[in-house]
Amino acid sequence: MKLGVICDGISRDLGHALDVMDAFRLDYAELQFVGDHEVGDHSPHEIREIDGLLRDRGKSVSCLSRHIFAGMTVQNRLGDALHRTHMDALKRVIDMAHVVGAPLVRIMTPKKEQILWGRGGAERWNVAQGAWDSLLPLIAPAIDLARAESVRLVVETGNGTMVNSNYTARRLIDELDAKETLQVLWDPANNCWCHELAYPDGYAEVKDGYLGHVHIKDVLVDTPRATLEVRKMGEGQLGPLFADIAKALRADGYDGVVSFESVYHPGDGDFEAGFRDCIDTFKRLFG
Repeated sequence: MKLGVICDGISRDLGHALDVMDAFRLDYAELQFVGDHEVGDHSPHEIREIDGLLRDRGKSVSCLSRHIFAGMTVQNRLGDALHRTHMDALKRVIDMAHVVGAPLVRIMTPKKEQILWGRGGAERWNVAQGAWDSLLPLIAPAIDLARAESVRLVVETGNGTMVNSNYTARRLIDELDAKETLQVLWDPANNCWCHELAYPDGYAEVKDGYLGHVHIKDVLVDTPRATLEVRKMGEGQLGPLFADIAKALRADGYDGVVSFESVYHPGDGDFEAGFRDCIDTFKRLFG
């Protein structure tokens, strides 16, 4: 499979991150923060420099990953100030994608309301009324913009976002009738927080043409204690499932990129050391 890394998990110094990628023969760079800026906030000159560096080093960009729509809530509305800010940022990221040849641009979704649907009485007493319906008009203009700009969006399954599972991601895509433009950025570790079993359950939701990109890390979640621990790859709760996930991706002909998300450190805050502790396992399983 096509393997890469979210570069700022190694270093925001892109040149150094590419040196490390070369050492471990990773070909696909996912850009989130480069230098002092998040993607979408670089000047045209800086974008040209980033593009030149990537081309000189023979790296392809898998995805531009800004936190579009993250931090919004059900109180926000189409066209309000915060929504306009996110849409303006999305346009800038898409402009950058055209320069660096990124096939995908990531979006997120607003903050999570816990119970979106219900029955047997819950629909009256427990459901956050209107929360899901308020999400759709916030995302729809992003779909229209992506179509006009001939790029694809991927919506990440986040820990604390409205789309926090493959089920909710697929439902969003279906209700927006956007399968040709919007796909799922599956982060199975994030989905652990809502207890969606990554394989076979989570994978079954997206394998039929919904899957556009994958993030891989390992975690241990304790939802009742509101605690998340990032673990060395293979030593968290996804450890027993990674081989099955990789086998299924190969069997079904997944042709996107699998990005390692380097957010583990061995207790000292050194995320590059955490990357080096995990990358051989990542490559053995998904390579």
